[in-house]
Amino acid sequence: MTRAWHSSGGAAWALWPVLAMGAVFAGAAPVAVAGDGDGGAMVAVYDALHDIQNWLLVGVALLLGRFGGRLTSRIGAPMVVGYLLVGIVLGRSVLNVVSAEATDALELVTDFGLGIVAFMIGTELSRRLIRRLGAKLLIIMVSESLVAFAFVALLVWSLSGWLLPAGLAVAGALIFGAMAPASAPAGTVAVIQEYGARGPLTRLLLGIVGLDDAFAIMIYAFAAAAAKVLLSAGTPTFVSLVQGPVLEIVGGLAVGAVVGVQLRVILARRGDHGDALIYTLGAILLTTGLANALGLSLILANLGVGAVLANLSRRKTEHAYQAIQGITGPVFVLFFVVAGAHLDLRLLAALSLLGPVYIVGRSAGLIGGAYLGATLSRAEPTVRRYLGLGILSQAGVAIGLALTVANEFRDPLYGELGRQLAELTINTIAATTIIFEVVGPLTTKLALSRAGEIAAAAPAGRQAGATQGETA
Repeated sequence: MTRAWHSSGGAAWALWPVLAMGAVFAGAAPVAVAGDGDGGAMVAVYDALHDIQNWLLVGVALLLGRFGGRLTSRIGAPMVVGYLLVGIVLGRSVLNVVSAEATDALELVTDFGLGIVAFMIGTELSRRLIRRLGAKLLIIMVSESLVAFAFVALLVWSLSGWLLPAGLAVAGALIFGAMAPASAPAGTVAVIQEYGARGPLTRLLLGIVGLDDAFAIMIYAFAAAAAKVLLSAGTPTFVSLVQGPVLEIVGGLAVGAVVGVQLRVILARRGDHGDALIYTLGAILLTTGLANALGLSLILANLGVGAVLANLSRRKTEHAYQAIQGITGPVFVLFFVVAGAHLDLRLLAALSLLGPVYIVGRSAGLIGGAYLGATLSRAEPTVRRYLGLGILSQAGVAIGLALTVANEFRDPLYGELGRQLAELTINTIAATTIIFEVVGPLTTKLALSRAGEIAAAAPAGRQAGATQGETA
C-alpha cells in the first residue's frame, strides 16, 4: 500500500469493527420495535437507546461518508459523489440502516448545511465583485433560467400526447418547465472548495448558483399561477397566486439583511476567531430558524446575511468566512450522506418517458442558455464553453417546488387533472434528482478542470478558501 492510501483510508479500515457495530445497532433498533411486541427486552433496550440512536447514525455517517469520499477522490471524482453513494447504500435504497424516519429526524442537518452554503456564497457578493460582474451575472442568470424553462416546457408540450394525460398539455408543460431552472448550490460549493478552484468561471458559478434559485422561485410563481387558472373550476386572480412566492423571496432577503447588520455590529466588538465562529454560527442558525418559522427561503435569507456582511466590512467577512470554513468538512459529509439516504433508487425503475425528456430538456436548456448569456455578455471563452456544465446539479429547491405542486394542485378546486399533475410532478422530480445530484458534481469538476481553474498541485479533499481571498 502507498503512503497516500494509508493517509486517506488506513484509519477508516481500523474503525471497521466499530462502524459495523454502530450500523447494526442503528439499523436493528427500528426492527426490534417493529416486531410483534413479544420481545420485551429488545423493546426496552430500544427505548433506552432511542435518544442516542440518531447520534449513532451521525457517527456512522461521518466516518463512512469520509471514507467513501476518499475512495472516489482516488479515481478522480469529487468527494461529494462518495458521500452521496455512501448515503444511498445506508439509506432506504440498499441497507435501510438510515430509515425514512431517521432521515426525517436528521432533516436539521440539511437545513444547517444549506444555511452555511448560502452564507458562504453571500460573502462572495461584495460590491466590488457585483460592480465587476453585475451585468454579466444578471444576463447569464436570466438566460440560462429562461432557456431551461423554455426547452423543457416546449419539449413536454410537443410530446404531451405520449407524456401527459389529456387536458394537461399546457399546464403540465408550464409546471415541468418551471422545475428546470432550480439548482443545488451545495454540490457546486463543495466541489469548488475541495479543489481550491479560482478564476472567472468559479466567480460566476458562485454568483449564479446563489441567486438563480430566487429567479427559479419567481418563474415557478408565474407558471404555477397560469397553470392554476387553466385548471381551476373557480376564478382565482393572477395576483393572488403570485404574491406568496414574491413575499417568500423579499421576506427572506429582508430577514437576512437585518441579521447581517447585527452580525457586523457584534463582530466589530468581539473580534477573535473563537467569537467569530460562535456568533456567525448563531446568526446562521437564527436566520435558518426564522426563515423556516415564517415560511421564507432559508437559502436567500442566509445569502442575505453573508452579502450584507461582505459589503459592510471586508475584514470581518474574512474572519467569519475562515471561522465557518473550519467546520465545513464534517457539515458537508453529513449533508450529502443524509441527502443520499433520502434518495430512493426504486423511483428510477418506475420512471416514465417524462423523466428522460425532462433530463435532456433541462441539461440542454441550461448548457445552451448559459452559452447564450455568456456570449451576449461578452464573457471569457472558458465561461462560454464550460459554465453550463457547472450548473446541472439539482436537489433541495426543486424538490421543495415539486412538493409545493403536490400540495397545492391536489386541492379539489383543480379537479382530477390537478391531482394527476401533482403525482406526475413529485414522482418525476424525485427520480430525476437522483441523476442530477450524482452527475452534477462530476460535470462541475469537469468544467473547472477544462477551464484551468483547478490548481494542479491541489490535493483531492482540500478544503481551501481560495475563492474568498480573491473575491472578498
